[in-house]
Amino acid sequence: MTVTHGRPLTAEITEILVANCGLDAEAAAREPGASLEDLGMDSLALLELSAVVADRYRVRLPEDATRLSIAEVADLVAGATDPPGHTENSIVIAAPLRLVWELTNDVANWPDLFTEYASAQILERDGRTVRFRLTMHPDENGAVWSWVSERTTDWENREVRAHRVETGPFEYMRIHWRYDTEPEGTRMTWVQDFAMHPSAPLDNAGMTERINTNSRVQLAVIKERIERAARAGSATPGGDDE
Repeated sequence: MTVTHGRPLTAEITEILVANCGLDAEAAAREPGASLEDLGMDSLALLELSAVVADRYRVRLPEDATRLSIAEVADLVAGATDPPGHTENSIVIAAPLRLVWELTNDVANWPDLFTEYASAQILERDGRTVRFRLTMHPDENGAVWSWVSERTTDWENREVRAHRVETGPFEYMRIHWRYDTEPEGTRMTWVQDFAMHPSAPLDNAGMTERINTNSRVQLAVIKERIERAARAGSATPGGDDE
């Protein structure tokens, strides 16, 4: 069974047909193997379905799709759909777990820890959860990107979970940070799961490549700055030369 966003894709296709094409949902449920044509879907209904599928999934249906069942349409869409993005990157920092935790979860000071952020504005705090706005330095085209995220720390389990509140070009963006003690220091792991809007300038594969590249750069920078702070016995990563 193909699943998108936690729901069977056949259910999503059925909902599209019911809402946009006049499909009788009860008839479809009684005959799950019936073709769209057998379910009363004509060429006009196919045009409506094709338009929604193209907009939502960036997939073009064949002209003879009425011969397919709903499940076969779902399989066709799944086979042509850009799979959701997933990245996982980690680095070992030669510093105690507590120091790595404190420095990397001090969101207000992220501009001193990351090279990509121009500012980090705390908007709201609620226990272990913080809502904040990140603003990046201008990109190569002079564009400035900014968004709101929410982040919840869990020291007991040595993990942090976050998500974008203002998703921008993403349909969703979920982030999971893990911290593990190793003989050489502390391993910090970043996991990101996301999907891009159909109108976004990059698809899921393109954004996966970009995030992987940028994460490795930022992890290396963070490692250097925290290790410098650890050597200096400092509670801040910047140092005198920042």
